Amino acid sequence: MTCLPRVFRLRQTFPRPRVHDPAAEVHAQLARLRLDEVVRPGQSVAISAGSRGIANITEITRAIVDHVRSLGAEPFVVPAMGSHGGGTADGQRRVIESYGLTEASLGCPIRSSIDTVVVCQTKEGLPVHFDREAFEADHVIVCNRIKPHTMFAGEIESGLMKMMLIGLGNPTGARIYHRAIEDFSFDQIVRSVATEVIAKCRVVAGVAIVENAYDETARVEAVRPKAMESREKELLRLAKQWITQLPFRYVDLLLIDRIGKEISGVGFDVNVVGRKFVDHRAAADEFPKVKRIALRGLTPDSHGNAVGVGLAEFCRSSLLRQMDVRATRLNAVTSGHVTAAMLPLDFETDREMIDVALRTVGLVEPQQARLLWIADTMKLDKLECSEAYLDEARGRDDLQILTEPRELQFDEKGNLAGCWA
Repeated sequence: MTCLPRVFRLRQTFPRPRVHDPAAEVHAQLARLRLDEVVRPGQSVAISAGSRGIANITEITRAIVDHVRSLGAEPFVVPAMGSHGGGTADGQRRVIESYGLTEASLGCPIRSSIDTVVVCQTKEGLPVHFDREAFEADHVIVCNRIKPHTMFAGEIESGLMKMMLIGLGNPTGARIYHRAIEDFSFDQIVRSVATEVIAKCRVVAGVAIVENAYDETARVEAVRPKAMESREKELLRLAKQWITQLPFRYVDLLLIDRIGKEISGVGFDVNVVGRKFVDHRAAADEFPKVKRIALRGLTPDSHGNAVGVGLAEFCRSSLLRQMDVRATRLNAVTSGHVTAAMLPLDFETDREMIDVALRTVGLVEPQQARLLWIADTMKLDKLECSEAYLDEARGRDDLQILTEPRELQFDEKGNLAGCWA
């Protein structure tokens, strides 16, 4: 067996703005919009719920529900996640319920349907699909996290605008819009479709969430429909400032304990690992530059959707056994990122996977390789680093060395003893 690098544990610090009472902030923000001037007693209000693991999402969504009810209106929640959840109404309900969004916790009905209404056509000739349950409501409130997208770069990426077309477009709309992105830019499509949705689908407000690098609610802001585009640009800039990141610019092998849909749209955040523009390497001006990625597992909340597995070179065989092939392929085909569902080289044990991976990173000897081991791409305040990083870590104020270098520990089966999870 190859001699492996010794590792030490590291803590890194990030900016940490926080909303200490998200529910109270939701009420304050929505009160600022004076929705009582538009929403009348007895009217129905659809509230969107997506398929990402957003911090405090049950508390935030329940606060929206309670605020709507305080106006005398009748709120209900609709899953808004494109083709996720296997592209079925029951599957999408199960996804949001796994995040704690149940009828009991929210205090209102959940109406899950993949049926859509074709509202109109955009100037590009695209049919505008919108969730039927939401369309039949008197008003719609869109709620989503603002964050960098895993495929597209621009002033608007993932957030309220995307929720209005990909999320509330259900599988049919999501397929059409992702296909259209092959012919038009994402920026053009999202602006064009969202403009029509705002004009014709009775969207009364958006609730935007921005998180910090510790997976905590950093900001909640209620936005009027006409201000969504301009505010989302500003909030995206904040999200990019607060995003978690790896502590070093060059990595030979990155070990990731878990990938999943609640972590990122492609299982792990390519903005963090430097693979946003090219599947298996960083673009010329993109950092960090990670040569090889090895995946150890899939989160239960992914419900078998292992999309993103194809962006890594290696994985444990057990991850592939956890994978729902149909759901993974559906997500990859719908998004147009078909390589995200392709299979990496798989191995039964961590020891064999690491051994093979370190023999593919170039001329560096395995024991001198730059190896990082993380829980997932959302939790990077603590990580294991190989000894090659020790000198740099000692010289940086934002890094704290927690242990002395030590050997990687494996159990009797050849798997890493313990994990970040």
